[in-house]
Amino acid sequence: MSGLLTYGRMAEAHWREYCPRIVRTLENQDRSQAALLEAQERTLDEMEILMRQFRRQGLNPQQTHDQAWELVREKYILLPPERAK
Repeated sequence: MSGLLTYGRMAEAHWREYCPRIVRTLENQDRSQAALLEAQERTLDEMEILMRQFRRQGLNPQQTHDQAWELVREKYILLPPERAK
């Protein structure tokens, strides 16, 4: 995967707003793009696994996506906000 897709762009916007210290650190290490791509790829990979499981359980495509997203989104994309120092 070469560029940021929806989840990567969502992560970037969220991280910039709610995790500015993480973003600053990643940028200082010249790793921000790599970190966003990794978050995007992990999200897509994990969602695909979950969606297959949910399809076997009889859920429709929208339900499989929504449930997988709900389980994965806070692990890689919508990180908890940083606490103010």
